Amino acid sequence: MGKPKKKDLPDLSHLAVAGQEIVVRVTPNAARTQIVLSSDGVKIQVTAAPEHGKATAAAQRALAIALGLAPKRVQLLRGATSRSKVFRVTVD
Repeated sequence: MGKPKKKDLPDLSHLAVAGQEIVVRVTPNAARTQIVLSSDGVKIQVTAAPEHGKATAAAQRALAIALGLAPKRVQLLRGATSRSKVFRVTVD
């Protein structure tokens, strides 16, 4: 599983506001990691398998890169075992 590159992901820096909750739909086992903005919200496809939290961690990393933040600034609130997840942008 390779780390997604910033150039392959959309710029979501406008969502990088402290306390912002971002609802995402994660699709594991994709051919490549990508983020798609749609009317339904943010959809993230990751190459990781949905086992032992690997797909969730990959989605968190991809979202953080697209937001222009460190992965520790994107916190999972709900949906650890679900395809629908809610992440919160945090600031120390």
